Amino acid sequence: MNETAGIWALLGLAAYAAGVLNAIAGGGSFLTFPALVFAGISPISANATSAVAVSPGYLGSSLGLRRELALVPWPQLRREMLISALGGWFGAMLLLVTPARVFSGLVPWLLLFATLLFALGPRWVRVGAPAADAPLVRWRAPALFAVSVYGGYFNGGLGILLMALYTLAGESRLPVANALKNLNSFLLSLLSVAAFAWAGAIAWPQALWMMAAATLGGYHGARLARWLSPRWVRGVVIMTGTVMSVAFFARSFA
Repeated sequence: MNETAGIWALLGLAAYAAGVLNAIAGGGSFLTFPALVFAGISPISANATSAVAVSPGYLGSSLGLRRELALVPWPQLRREMLISALGGWFGAMLLLVTPARVFSGLVPWLLLFATLLFALGPRWVRVGAPAADAPLVRWRAPALFAVSVYGGYFNGGLGILLMALYTLAGESRLPVANALKNLNSFLLSLLSVAAFAWAGAIAWPQALWMMAAATLGGYHGARLARWLSPRWVRGVVIMTGTVMSVAFFARSFA
């Protein structure tokens, strides 16, 4: 196998594994982003391309949770959809104006932050308080905008942040919080991907190849989720995030 074929095989494998992980526990961007950087794509373009690669799963998850979304009043749902879309667009534009060297320096810290979010996420999700007693109930809209900006800028750990936000903002029904997480992840990703495409930041051949592989991985991952231990998968994701963080720190100091 020549080097070019090996790179494409690596990208396909990373995207497939990311699809599996996202279907079971999340954390797929820990694989797609580093694989794209290893393939020689600049960090900003790799981040944009990675966002495209993992985006189809959000739509499928949202469609599968239509009943849960129907439990949210339409005016509230519409307002939060708009907030998420605007936040994702703003985060993407912020990434596009960030100098490449600055973003490269931020990458190890962003990966480490996302890994810590993933590791601590279950504790945060369980602390959701009912309605008015929730600590972020009055800050739900601005907090959602801030999290959406982060998601548009760097996708790692987005799902955990959204789940923590909704439970801390008074959404005690975890299935509904999960449905809102998937819907708003899809919307902010859609707007951020549109901004990346407009700016020419996406490596489309790699993105399309990885989208197909991630979709297949998501399909198989949904089946695996029936018998594979989520705790074991979470351990693999945390280990992967830690290794990638260390690797990027070593690279930045080299």
